[in-house]
This record gives sequence, C-alpha cells and structure tokens, in this order.
Amino acid sequence: MPPITALLHTSNDARRLGRALETLLPCADVLVVDHHSFDQTPRIAASYGARVILTDDHHAARYLDVAEHDWILCLDPSESMTEGLQAALFEWTLLLGNALPISSSFCIPVRRQVGEIWHTRRALETRLIPRTWSRWNGNFPADDPSSIPLDGELLRLDLP
Repeated sequence: MPPITALLHTSNDARRLGRALETLLPCADVLVVDHHSFDQTPRIAASYGARVILTDDHHAARYLDVAEHDWILCLDPSESMTEGLQAALFEWTLLLGNALPISSSFCIPVRRQVGEIWHTRRALETRLIPRTWSRWNGNFPADDPSSIPLDGELLRLDLP
C-alpha cells in the first residue's frame, strides 16, 4: 500500500486551512509549507497534526525531499476533498498504487466556487504525483496530458 503525503503551501490561510486539513484522511502525512503567515496558520496546521516548515523559498519541488512518502498530493489551502475523492484515494492506496509505475501521475477534477455560485465546469488538474516529479507550475505540478483521472473532486472555495 503506497501512502500519500499531502503538500500545501500557505500564507495567512488560518480562516480556511482547517476545512482543507479535515478532508485529508487518505493521506498518511501532511506537510504544510508556510510562507511567513502573520496569522495563526502554522498553529492551526500543527493542531491538525501537520508538519510545518516556515520558509521564504517558493520552489515547490524542493519540498518533495521532505515528504515522508513517494506519492505527493498537492492542494491549495482553499481546497477540500469530496467524499468521492477520499474514497478514490483510499481505493488507490489499497489496490492500485503498487501496481502502477512510479512515473505515473493522476489528475483530479476541480470545481470552483465564486461568491455563492459553483462553476459547473470541472477542470482536470494533475495533483497526485511521484516524488521524482520535475515539471512544476508554481506550487502545483504542471498539467500532464497523460495523467490518469481519479474519481471524486477537489472543491476550491473562494470564501473562507
């Protein structure tokens, strides 16, 4: 069973971080890279059992070496997993992860809330990657057209 490390980059996300962390049940390790928040973000992350690294460095790939596991799930603190995605990740860790090459990547549908309206268009984004991943777009893996879709969704909430 290949365990997953969740990786989140934060900066003054205290009002919304808890919701994201509460949904990370399929992840055996949670790593929060905090970019000098002035609010309670690091304390909240630690209260959920996350490992917190304080840094000025914005190179996302640098933190793959700090992850405890070979599979990394990248999230934004404004995102949370649906139950469907949690179930898909539990199934993936129990049944599928060992059978796949470490070069595989996986994409997840992301649905976005703007104000009180949910956008029905769900963009597929590469989010579950091996530790050896080298293609990045900011704090997230660069999208890979060969990524394998997972069931469920990430919900990106604009409101805290």
